[in-house]
Amino acid sequence: MNETAAPRSRPAATLGLVLLGMLTLAMSMSGTTVALPDIGADLDASGAPLQWVITGYFLTASSFMLVAGSLADAFGRRRVYRVGALFFTAGLAMGATADDVLLLDAARVLAGLGAAGVMAGGGALLAGTFEGAARTRAFAALGTVGGIGLAAGPTLSGALVGALGWRAAFLVFAVVGAVLLGGTLFVAESRAAARPRLDAVGAVTFIAALGLLMTGVTQGPQNGWSHPLVLGAFGAGALLLVTFAVLQRRSAHPVLDLALVRDRRYLAWTLAGLTGAVGFAGALTYLPTYFQGVDGLSSGEAGTTMLLLTAPVLFLPLLGARLVNRGVPARLVIAVAMGLVAAGNAWLTVLTPGAGAGLLAGPLLTIGAGTGLANGIIDGQAMNAVAPGREGTAAGFLNTVRGGGQALMITVLGAGLLSLLQGRLGSGELAGRVASGHLDGPDHAYLAGEFTGAWHTVSWTIAGVMTVVGVTVVALLRTPRGERTPLPRRERLRKAAPTR
Repeated sequence: MNETAAPRSRPAATLGLVLLGMLTLAMSMSGTTVALPDIGADLDASGAPLQWVITGYFLTASSFMLVAGSLADAFGRRRVYRVGALFFTAGLAMGATADDVLLLDAARVLAGLGAAGVMAGGGALLAGTFEGAARTRAFAALGTVGGIGLAAGPTLSGALVGALGWRAAFLVFAVVGAVLLGGTLFVAESRAAARPRLDAVGAVTFIAALGLLMTGVTQGPQNGWSHPLVLGAFGAGALLLVTFAVLQRRSAHPVLDLALVRDRRYLAWTLAGLTGAVGFAGALTYLPTYFQGVDGLSSGEAGTTMLLLTAPVLFLPLLGARLVNRGVPARLVIAVAMGLVAAGNAWLTVLTPGAGAGLLAGPLLTIGAGTGLANGIIDGQAMNAVAPGREGTAAGFLNTVRGGGQALMITVLGAGLLSLLQGRLGSGELAGRVASGHLDGPDHAYLAGEFTGAWHTVSWTIAGVMTVVGVTVVALLRTPRGERTPLPRRERLRKAAPTR
């Protein structure tokens, strides 16, 4: 046995708890974006401080994901999940009572820290509980439930914000977080048989590097890209990333096993995890603000419109998994999925004031369809390339890249919109108000046009980035001539085991 587990393993309970955690995280993530204009108005916030409500959550979630995965292998996957649920619940409860945007930002950082534990611990629990086709189905279900959360989050939060205020949305998710915490009592503990040591220096270096880079991107539009503090954050962040790589090569117990990165198939599926991060998260985060500010939609109406983007993520993960299980090459499925996301973002340049759901249905459904197909196969395919006992670290790295990509994409997109608007409008303060959805006044039509133009530039950029990432993934998954497509590592180990 490569793992130790509690005597009474309960696969159904484990799957149920992990799925509920994914549902809650996805709904909380997408729902908060709808509430941003109301949060800004209530707390008198805009620009970078308001953007940190989103960025702070994703920053801590992504930067601690890798550490949480290593901790899960070493100290127990259920334990890490439990601590994550505790922090997630506490952060949401603090956010619901915050009377200052900086306090809300701090609460979101705490909630993101909890989300890292729930995500990394949950993925490791599934990988250690299920094998083969059952594992593929379990991770496909995880993608489906994530799609449900993304689809329902804006609508549910929009309804709550409209009826009870934005604080009610935070409280609802805090209650569900408490349910997650209680649910860990019904899940068996598991960990790697040989307890790996945690590279504390490497972990701190990695977290600090990401934090500095995100700070530089977020503060750039507000302070100026040539401001000494911004340049210092970028320089120090880049230096710490290089230091982190050197430390991992020399460490006997690295927080990031570089052997994972050297496996081109695992690396390919990890990069494929950027599909949702790059091509989906930006639109999910900032389009509701556009709809409310430019078209005058309520938070509930904006959330309903976002169903065009999120609904396909609800239905298509199981289709992607079914295609792979029936023999369709996973490389072909991911190529189609990433192509759809790139094409949908290019198509999104039809966005205009008052466009309505009819004009936007095509691009939003296309982006959602590609993301849904990808979500159904990425985790399972990546975990199939991992040796038993390393599931926590592998899940942590996969989710770090995915979560870090989301955090970076949301931060860069927000900063990009602010910078583009500042260049168009000639005022940083006015650009911050427009990007936050505050376009009231006699210049509404002019401001809406400039906001739309900035969105078009962003959409073309995302389409180009997705094209490059997609080509890279397909190339990495290509089997060299004369070489057979390798079996998943776990299957190779099973075939090599002696029969009795």
